[in-house]
Amino acid sequence: MTGSSVSHRGSSDAGSSTGLYLVLRGPLRTGLVASHFFDFEWLTLFMEKKFAPAANPTEKKRRIPHESGSIQGETMKNRLAVLLLAVVALAATAAFAGPKNQNPVVGGQEMYPTKDIIDNAMNSADHTTLVAAVKAAGLVDTLKGAGPFTVFAPTNEAFAKLPAGTVESLLKPENKDTLTKILTYHVVAGRLSIMDLRKQIKAGNGQAELKTVSGGTLWVMMQGRNIVLKDEKGDISTVTIPNVFQSNGVIHVVDTVVLPN
Repeated sequence: MTGSSVSHRGSSDAGSSTGLYLVLRGPLRTGLVASHFFDFEWLTLFMEKKFAPAANPTEKKRRIPHESGSIQGETMKNRLAVLLLAVVALAATAAFAGPKNQNPVVGGQEMYPTKDIIDNAMNSADHTTLVAAVKAAGLVDTLKGAGPFTVFAPTNEAFAKLPAGTVESLLKPENKDTLTKILTYHVVAGRLSIMDLRKQIKAGNGQAELKTVSGGTLWVMMQGRNIVLKDEKGDISTVTIPNVFQSNGVIHVVDTVVLPN
């Protein structure tokens, strides 16, 4: 079917000419032309089907398969085009959106690698006891220093596991030396990520030995998929949030206070 047949129909009859105008205006109002990308062949088929004078049955039967196949083909092309646009849009969204929260969250607050150990710990609702203990021991300036340090940071729940009254007793001025020894037993010189610890564990045939700032020893090993610490009393503490990187080191959150002899 060609455009010349349409022109012939329009010129032979004034009503057909009006019909041509209407069909051109109608699809523009309804969006039919837009939805078919202004495909002239589709518009021609639309006009032939809707406004052509009655044809003899033989001619009609001959045309129907061609019209149906052409329209179905255009519909399929349009669907594929829409699908392609959707895929491109999703890809662009994934490329530019990125994760909203790239820093780890501890105690309900985002931990920033540009802040030091003390500043980040003070923002964590899970480490208020630890912060109070660090202040009582006079270690704030040390842990705000250049370091770098690896800190195994017990949560409030970890301190709550200690015998009743232990924390209150340790916070007293007369027990400052004992408190300092316990806190520095949780600190290792250097920035040791979980990957670093795993490498040491593998090199040590399943166990690594860490010398702490207090002068004591911690043993690190795997327990299932978790990294755990064993203290000098033989108790186990599990790393629950690893690799909380700081400007002056790294924090690994643990669920139990480790104790030196």
